[in-house]
Amino acid sequence: MDIFADAAPAAGPEAALSAEDAARLRHAYALAGKARARGDRPFSAVVVAADGTILAEGLSTQGTGGGGTLAHSEMNACQAVIAAGIPRATLRAATIYSSGEPCSMCSSAIFYTGIGRVVYGLSAAAILHLRNAQPHTAGLNLSCRAVLATAAESVEVVGPALEAEGAVPHQGYWVQGAA
Repeated sequence: MDIFADAAPAAGPEAALSAEDAARLRHAYALAGKARARGDRPFSAVVVAADGTILAEGLSTQGTGGGGTLAHSEMNACQAVIAAGIPRATLRAATIYSSGEPCSMCSSAIFYTGIGRVVYGLSAAAILHLRNAQPHTAGLNLSCRAVLATAAESVEVVGPALEAEGAVPHQGYWVQGAA
């Protein structure tokens, strides 16, 4: 069954995906594979400045990093740009590329970090499907767009995008008993 065959997200996010966005998102997917290979959940995020400079990369460290449930890839990337002292003006013009739709916690962190744009791959619904999870066990049911729509400063959201490619690092992972 192709869970992405009927995907027709609102506002046509694929149309907003430039060649650079696609390349950056594919880089995030490759990093998600590395996270999985080292024993973590298959998620990653990359913060890229407007000039194309990679400001930070964050991989899930929920399995190996001791961060527990807060060690999402977006949280790790946001903490890295804060620790590096990246100026807020640079972050407002930056994009975070996330292998999966940021959860409500990560969406809030993206806003409070000052990042002005989000491009994500797998939708929360696709991740839920891949996990074979029941909605009541999957966390807060609030989309990235819904969280960021309440933000005092506008944050552009593009996604889902390239979902079939983004599912690759997840293949077989969730059936191994991973939570």
